[in-house]
Amino acid sequence: MSDIARRFAENPLLMPKDLQSSSTELQIISLLNPGVFRFEGKIWLLVRVAESIAQKEGVIFFPVVNALGKIEIIEIPLNDPDLVANDARVIQYKGLDYLTTLSHLRLLSSDDGIHFSEPKEHALLMGDGSLEQFGIEDARVSQLGDTYYITYTAVSTSGVGVGLRTTKDWKNFDNKKMIFPPHNKDCAIFEELINGKYYALHRPSSPQIGGNFIWLAESPDGIHWGNHQFLIGTRQGLWDSARVGAGAAPIKTEKGWLEIYHGANAEHQYCLGAFLMDLEDPSKILGRTREPIMVPTENYELSGFFGFVVFTNGHVVDGDQLTIYYGAADEFVCGAHFSLAEILAALE
Repeated sequence: MSDIARRFAENPLLMPKDLQSSSTELQIISLLNPGVFRFEGKIWLLVRVAESIAQKEGVIFFPVVNALGKIEIIEIPLNDPDLVANDARVIQYKGLDYLTTLSHLRLLSSDDGIHFSEPKEHALLMGDGSLEQFGIEDARVSQLGDTYYITYTAVSTSGVGVGLRTTKDWKNFDNKKMIFPPHNKDCAIFEELINGKYYALHRPSSPQIGGNFIWLAESPDGIHWGNHQFLIGTRQGLWDSARVGAGAAPIKTEKGWLEIYHGANAEHQYCLGAFLMDLEDPSKILGRTREPIMVPTENYELSGFFGFVVFTNGHVVDGDQLTIYYGAADEFVCGAHFSLAEILAALE
């Protein structure tokens, strides 16, 4: 498989040890794919921070947010017959699914796009309410005018859906709650209205009929969404045969809206690819890469909390240079440069 990424020599840019946990009872297990944006002359990351507590032999612990908004630790013996714990990310207990970690979102900024620090005046973004009791994950940031739209995965016992918060200053947030109900994730809002309408990519999922495919939706206000259309599916026998999902907001080019997406195979190995949508009608697909543009090759991508993963939902554009910030092995935050022209040339 091909790879046209030019990885930062400084990778990984961020590791779990680089940040402090949100409370003394928790420890950071992994840092994952951040949303990315420009604000006040700096490059900012909205990093997913996954936390848990130290495990003891014979017992599994995992944190959840209870009805009072407080973190509660669930403890289950490993020999409990109702426990299914063969995945590092998700366990099943008495027929219900739980995450092994609790995630929140954290802001970091940089003057050079390489060295990031955490400003003390910006608070953590935590799960809020019963539909986010297992945390919030995988933020994507889109800017329209002076408003930033933050879409993220909201996880609870009721399922996995898409939440939305908006802000102008990154200190005050308007919580729009869930805009795509379960099961849905990987939502990226276009950074420009098309014929007076908002557009977004999202991924409804079905384990029976259909699959993990990318869909397109439109909205009059960025909150209420409809006219859903199937856009991109999986491809049997290729690197994206099991699931596909949108990355960050599509990039406007002269040839169309360019979207960087992730795909995975049946072995849960994640790579990046690209597809192109028509400028006036994004439901029309103009091209797609047959081979991935980025494949896990480095040690920090092959080995970690969940190995063989490169996964992005954030980037910045400077002329032809596309800088992607990505999660590696579900544990580290890294960066890589691409040429937009080179990606466009790879489309079929």
